[in-house]
Amino acid sequence: MATSFSPRGVLVASSLALGMWLTGCATPEATSPTAPQDETAAAESAADTPSETEAKGQKKVLTTFTVLADMAQNVAGDKLDVQSITRIGAEIHGYEPTPSDIVKAQDADLLLYNGMNLERWFEQFLGSVEDVPSVLLTEGIEPIPIAAGPYTDKPNPHAWMSPRNALVYVENIRKAFVELDPDNADYYNANAAAYSEKLRAIDTQLSADLAQVPDDQRYLVSCEGAFSYLAQDYGMKEIYMWPINAEQQFTPKQVQTVIEQVETNDVPTIFCESTVSDEGQKQVAETTGARFGGNLYVDSLSTEEGPVPTFLDLLEYDARVIANGLLAGSNAQ
Repeated sequence: MATSFSPRGVLVASSLALGMWLTGCATPEATSPTAPQDETAAAESAADTPSETEAKGQKKVLTTFTVLADMAQNVAGDKLDVQSITRIGAEIHGYEPTPSDIVKAQDADLLLYNGMNLERWFEQFLGSVEDVPSVLLTEGIEPIPIAAGPYTDKPNPHAWMSPRNALVYVENIRKAFVELDPDNADYYNANAAAYSEKLRAIDTQLSADLAQVPDDQRYLVSCEGAFSYLAQDYGMKEIYMWPINAEQQFTPKQVQTVIEQVETNDVPTIFCESTVSDEGQKQVAETTGARFGGNLYVDSLSTEEGPVPTFLDLLEYDARVIANGLLAGSNAQ
């Protein structure tokens, strides 16, 4: 079932003030989607029932996951209906589309996707949809190749995790919406400009916060290698268990490799992500004496009641957890 985004996410200030990043925060909890009960029946029902979008005369935009949907909604405002194929808390790399997903995509006016080998299911999915244009949102971003493992030399797909790259996503969304709905071009241009200013503010604050961490302790250790672009943009070194979420997680070899790197580099704090188990990373912390700094959000937003219901919240939350964790770990050494 696609996830709709309400106007709450449209050009509103984040609930967390930028100047308050270096305060405490709770550990996030991943939201597990409920399995659909009868996708075939749902698909047939969706095909037969006029949608609210049709009643309003809006065009429909479908994205591959919730982070892209929130970005797109901030540019679309109330002029377009934006939905996500995958739901909150879903693991997007190996997602298996349902019949109702295909029906929704066939009814869409535009599909937005990340590319860079993120949605490994999307090419086949797109082949099941006829005459619906799609836009690659990472167009213009220089990919960082994965250094080791089964995906060696393939692009790391998590480009949105750097606020600077997020500006490229927003620009690609803006151009796509202007082409899709030229009558509202000025509206999309204004929304994109305002949203981009908020991303630049996050970039400035994150740079200032991380500047307080000693250079020799600026290691970002995570479960998934989802922070390559953020690490590159903010002068950090990256250590991770695996490059992209897959079936093989927390193998003895992966855990031992990270333990050795954490000990060799005297890393003060390590992290994991909200959509995977953090037990293996806590084992690393126990073995090495490093602090476990908490779980970060990457592939999915949270519910409205959670800590990161919008993409701006996600960037602010992760930035605060990383900066707090590294500073606390550094001061404790």
